[in-house]
Amino acid sequence: QHGSTEMLKIMRRGTTREKTERLLNTIREKVPGIAIRTTLIAGHPGETEKEFEDMLDFVEKSRFERLGIFPYSHEDNTHAFTMEDNVPEEVKLQRAERVMELQESISEEINNQKVGKTFKVLIDRKEAGQFIGRTEHDSPEVDNEVLIDANKHYLRVGDFANIKIASASAFDLYGTPVK
Repeated sequence: QHGSTEMLKIMRRGTTREKTERLLNTIREKVPGIAIRTTLIAGHPGETEKEFEDMLDFVEKSRFERLGIFPYSHEDNTHAFTMEDNVPEEVKLQRAERVMELQESISEEINNQKVGKTFKVLIDRKEAGQFIGRTEHDSPEVDNEVLIDANKHYLRVGDFANIKIASASAFDLYGTPVK
């Protein structure tokens, strides 16, 4: 939820950045090709510019395959509700945007490494002249999509198809079926 040990302590997460980094390294060593996802919170009470910079550094070094970030919202019945919501809303939004800009470049680099490779893709739907699917690493409606030209190829919604990736963008892959 954060990349600063101080913020993880304030958030009562029971871990440190260093422990999290060791865990990520162990997982990647033991499961090559795994896609790791996380969600982060920007602007939690007590987050200073230093803690935010620590989070940016954590994201840069961790190179998550999937990442979401949410501006902190002050909610009843949470430990943080007892704390002063001292980060202005516009700062929360700017910080979340900065993290997503960084993640966009990381995601684009990771996606570009997939060009020329073939993936087993679940075809979820057809819309706007494209079949839209996802790899085993992607959750519906929140992660990368694999787009296939429906004017050139026929696929059945609900089926798996082997798709060779022809090109990539930050959050999508474009491909063609292979037999």
